[in-house]
Amino acid sequence: MTVSVPRRLVTALVASVVTSAARGALDQQTPGGQTRWTRTNHRGEDVSLLEGPAVAAGLLAGVVVGAPGARAGLALGLATAAGATFGIVDDLEEDVEERRKGLRGHLGALAHGRVTTGGLKVIGIGLGSLAAAAVATRRPAGRRSTAHLADVAASGALVALAANFVNLLDLRPGRALKVASIAGAPLALGPGDGAGAGAAVLGVASAALDQDLAELDMLGDGGANALGAALGTAVVLGAPRPVRLAVLGGLAALTVASEKVSFTKVIESTPVLRDIDAWGRRPVHRPGA
Repeated sequence: MTVSVPRRLVTALVASVVTSAARGALDQQTPGGQTRWTRTNHRGEDVSLLEGPAVAAGLLAGVVVGAPGARAGLALGLATAAGATFGIVDDLEEDVEERRKGLRGHLGALAHGRVTTGGLKVIGIGLGSLAAAAVATRRPAGRRSTAHLADVAASGALVALAANFVNLLDLRPGRALKVASIAGAPLALGPGDGAGAGAAVLGVASAALDQDLAELDMLGDGGANALGAALGTAVVLGAPRPVRLAVLGGLAALTVASEKVSFTKVIESTPVLRDIDAWGRRPVHRPGA
């Protein structure tokens, strides 16, 4: 069932309004106090992580309004909620040394029987992504159960890797929101069942971008993982199997590359990417410039 154009516009509006309202409410009543949600950015300045739960709230509201049916809405809700919940736990509880280990470090700790908050996030988002994929992936008549299970596993991996990838980009103001918007636009304009989720992503990005670019807020793991999970689930819902597998392969390659290559350095050395990345952001002060 295709989501109508007016409904997509309403979805984007609802997601935007709820994001803004939630952000304002969190400033008035901050769980644990503002200090608990304050971090230091790449300039050494204080930024707030409250953007993350506000974006998650806007996404959840948007996917409820924009989902083409109960199946799609449940899948999107599961993935988005898992990304937000376990991402926020990681934001608030993880220590600095643990964060520097990256995905490989957390997986290594799990292999040795030690559960870090990052490892808990891997498990939680992984299970949430698999559950969302199981709901979202229909079993065509005549397909073997093993083939269907393989399809569900691939779709679950796609959702989890999408959540991780958007989080990897949240290292500079506006970067993750820009990439999420670029990915969400064709979904929002397309004919698939993920159109509503794409519209919701555009709505929350429009509400959060100004504060993010101004370096007052950042998505954190909670907001970035929620955005990525919603986008990944939208692809699972709306794209044919060959496209899903191609997206999965691309995300897997980027995830492996991130352990060895700095995305920031790649972006800064590529003129077009550098210009898009820097749009709307305060210039970086370079001594002697």
